[in-house]
Amino acid sequence: VRFRWVKAPGYSGNTLARFFNMVVFALRVWSGRSTRDLPEPDVVIGSSPHLFGADAAARLAKRRRVPFVLEIRDLWPLTLVDVGGFSTRHPAVVLMSWLERRLYREADAITTVLPRAADHLQTFGVEESSVTWIPNGVDLADTPEPAPLHDHDEFVVLYLGSHGAGNNLGVVLDAAVRLQTDGDDRFLFRFVGDGPEKARLEESAKRRGLTNVAFEPPVPKHDAPHVLATADACIAILPPKVPLHRFGMSLNKLFDYLAAGRPVVFGAETPSDPVRDAQAGYTVPQDDIDGLVAALRTLADLDVAERIAMGERGRRFVADNHDFKKLASRLEALLVTLTED
Repeated sequence: VRFRWVKAPGYSGNTLARFFNMVVFALRVWSGRSTRDLPEPDVVIGSSPHLFGADAAARLAKRRRVPFVLEIRDLWPLTLVDVGGFSTRHPAVVLMSWLERRLYREADAITTVLPRAADHLQTFGVEESSVTWIPNGVDLADTPEPAPLHDHDEFVVLYLGSHGAGNNLGVVLDAAVRLQTDGDDRFLFRFVGDGPEKARLEESAKRRGLTNVAFEPPVPKHDAPHVLATADACIAILPPKVPLHRFGMSLNKLFDYLAAGRPVVFGAETPSDPVRDAQAGYTVPQDDIDGLVAALRTLADLDVAERIAMGERGRRFVADNHDFKKLASRLEALLVTLTED
């Protein structure tokens, strides 16, 4: 894989500067100056971390007269409306709605990490047969075999990832408060990572006198398996009552957790639940503190052999459904079909 870097203005946080960064990136790709010396493509893939970059890819494909594949990672502008609370009449939403419709028309094929995104796309006239689900996953060839679980006095619950509003980590702190108040001192909650909410979470833990919580700096991706190996269980909580989740989700951290062979406590109400499907832990509604505390206690009460079996089921589930090698074969088959037509 070769990368071509495209210079664009820097930004910090979700500000107007970020919007400017997206637009400048798209314009520089669209203008052709950053791509004219590249070899002629057989196909162009445009991904949707933002729609401006995907639109630039669609225009590039049209200029080069090759098929265009749209990869949907996030449903824009629906994410702005459902998660960000934007009005459907907000100028950014109106602009992105126009881009969204245009991209669906221009795409020769669509891939998505969201298992039920086709339900949304069909409202725009996109046929289900033109949508291929290729979820997130892990590179098992580069992921060590799970470290053994041991039975010991302290039960370590690990969160590894971004500390943002969408990660709903305040709910985990609420569970830690409940357990400490009840005198259940078996648990240690470790938060590894960084993000805009980290300082607020640390202050909240300090203010509430939590002694069963530790905040740690982020680690490089290649060190993640070693950090996960120190956990007895892992945790992830989705934000509550987000209509967007009816189309499913594909959290990278869940697949990292499962590949590490660790039981998972998942706070979610979504039709796509790898933890439930793999029988590799417990799923509770994301705003149910009682349910979360009960799930943690049930997991800690299990015999270590039962927790090991949960972890093994999770690892097998990832190997069967989310290994990069298998996902790459699925994408390759689609691209070959497009280029042979």
